[in-house]
Amino acid sequence: MNHDEHQHMDHDTMHDASDHAHHCEHEKAAQTTNAPAHHDKGMMDHGGHDMADMDHSGHDHCSMMEHSGHDMAHMEHSGHDMAHMDHSGHDHGAMMNHGGHMMHMGNMNRKLIVSLILTIPLIILTPLMGMELPFTVTNLPGQNWLVLLIGTIVFVYGGTPFFNGARGELQSKQPAMMTLITMGITVAYVYSLYATIMNAMHPHAMIMNFFWELATLIDIMLIGHIIEMNAIMKAGSALDALAKLVPDIAHMQMETMVHDVPVSALQADDKVLVKENERIPLDGTVLTGMPHIDESLLTGESQLVMKHVGDAVVGGALNGNSAFTMLVTKPAAQGFLSQVQMMVQQAQASKSRAENLADQVAGWLFYAALIAGILSFGIWTSMHGLAYSLPIAVTVFVIACPHALGLAIPLVVARQTGIGAQHGLLIQNRTALEAVGKIKYALMDKTGTLTNGDFKVQRVVGTNETNEDTVLTLMAALEAGSSHPLATGILAAVKDRQLQVPDAQQIEAITGVGIVGNIDGTQYKIVNQHYLTQHQLTFNVDATGQTISYLVADESVLGAVIQGDTIKRTAKAYIKELRSRGIQPVMLTGDNQSVAKHVADEIGINDVQANLRPEDKVALVQKYQQNGAVMFIGDGVNDAPALATADFGIAIGSGTDVAISVADVVLIKSNPADVITLLELAKQANRKMTENLWWGAGYNVLAIPLAAGVLIPFGFKLDPMVGAIVMSLSTIIVALNAMTLRLKK
Repeated sequence: MNHDEHQHMDHDTMHDASDHAHHCEHEKAAQTTNAPAHHDKGMMDHGGHDMADMDHSGHDHCSMMEHSGHDMAHMEHSGHDMAHMDHSGHDHGAMMNHGGHMMHMGNMNRKLIVSLILTIPLIILTPLMGMELPFTVTNLPGQNWLVLLIGTIVFVYGGTPFFNGARGELQSKQPAMMTLITMGITVAYVYSLYATIMNAMHPHAMIMNFFWELATLIDIMLIGHIIEMNAIMKAGSALDALAKLVPDIAHMQMETMVHDVPVSALQADDKVLVKENERIPLDGTVLTGMPHIDESLLTGESQLVMKHVGDAVVGGALNGNSAFTMLVTKPAAQGFLSQVQMMVQQAQASKSRAENLADQVAGWLFYAALIAGILSFGIWTSMHGLAYSLPIAVTVFVIACPHALGLAIPLVVARQTGIGAQHGLLIQNRTALEAVGKIKYALMDKTGTLTNGDFKVQRVVGTNETNEDTVLTLMAALEAGSSHPLATGILAAVKDRQLQVPDAQQIEAITGVGIVGNIDGTQYKIVNQHYLTQHQLTFNVDATGQTISYLVADESVLGAVIQGDTIKRTAKAYIKELRSRGIQPVMLTGDNQSVAKHVADEIGINDVQANLRPEDKVALVQKYQQNGAVMFIGDGVNDAPALATADFGIAIGSGTDVAISVADVVLIKSNPADVITLLELAKQANRKMTENLWWGAGYNVLAIPLAAGVLIPFGFKLDPMVGAIVMSLSTIIVALNAMTLRLKK
């Protein structure tokens, strides 16, 4: 929370009290607490907390940004041009995305089930790796044509996701896993079709087909994708989350009438009524009223800022308990949220171009197999004819089929995701985790990330005449029934100390200053530093970066309560551990420099950037990226573009759904120290992935040249059956290796 932007007692950053006169509806609080004195006072200025821009009684926590980490339900919004976007930079829990192709989880499951069912008769009706086993059925009438029919269905129906994925990869000129699979199954199918026809025409030809290999490859690749998709649960689209910040309908003022119209229909210079506790539809300026606006989506600081006539308001911000009228200055396409949306889209599009290691290896294999197959076909055709060269070329293409490669990564991802969940880590984009070893900078937000994001009493200062408990109880008596954040902090401190609170009467607001009330015949006031300065009162308290409320009676200061956001218990150790790993911590915050510097000094951060807007954070991420990979940790709407732009984005679990949706990893426990656990887990998982890729693809270093016939002049020709056996063994090896992944302490 940005204390100095509130009109509280931080005398280092005084604001004019009259500019921040805080009005609030005590009637609501009175009805809740049965406090007659508050009920009599319909409106009340709470300047005494020097927090004049926050709603004192009607706050009720309802005006604060909803932390919807527990409610990820998507909502449809049609009136504000917030189109849903393919969050293709991530591995979706409900979707598969390769080469621009998108497939729902249900479709993948259905294709797998059908393909598995059809694979059973193929295994029974065809030799297993070229060998006839006891259960192999032969000499059925029309057996070869039945095998062709079943194999064709598996090829066309089960292979569709890979065909579409390969098309996207080739269109982007980046052949990878989908292209390699498509090449393998297509060559296997075409050659098997050729073998079936030739065997029918020449019964003694006995040309081996590859229907068994084709079906099992499709099954294994579908299983691999489903494992990965199940392991990585996507919280939701960042654009869906942004859409929820804008209402569908706005209350447009036309002369003396108010009409509800779609937000998308609003134009510049339209007049709009914003009711209590509603979100502001579009960017504009205040025409009438003095609303208190929660602009945490802009600054990341949970605060209510008082607005006057002519002040700018931001679309998506939450109005407090005072209705106001505004003049629209920008249509939806040009407003603040649209700019955030655009920054997120651009960042995600850029990040989605990053290839993961498995796709890179598959791309190399594709070119190796393609070149080797074409060369072998040309060379052996010229030497021995088509009948001799065709099986050799086909063996090259089939042996490059990535059976083991298809499971090498998904099995590690599933294991990694399970271990992460046990430690409070929700992994949403495994590709980003492959870059953790290159991270040089850890950029992070302050409020909600390094601090708890709520006000608590840090210290109570009394005098010789008034001890600490008395100061607290007298203040609590004046604050009884209030839901103001600072009042809540005082009341919580009294409850923790189990103190008895006296009754107060005739409680009233002092405009721009604070509260006054009568307790046992004595008039007490809760005031701000501005009041002390005006009345030439002194009370020295050292509370840099925190908020001070003073208790005054008979023009004498009886004590003070110091409140502030608390630093998370593990924050200091977390920063120290980052440094030990060679990662430089940097604080980026929308808060002011004084408060930010105070927190940074407490936990050991030397590089602090304050007073930042969302676009400023993005610019700084990009600046640090020029010198090395960047990790960003944040929790607010204003952090979303930076989270998407960073090489590795981490959201705090208690943060907004926008931040959670766009992040690569979510810290479910909201504990920054879990970042260290994540880094260690990613390090171990990346090692396993590398090992599996060597097992899954390494045998091709020998197998492809052998299949191409490099040793034929020396009397050795690789049998396709041997290649199939090697592929099966490598698949077993990568599965066992993935299961050995452990998180080292």
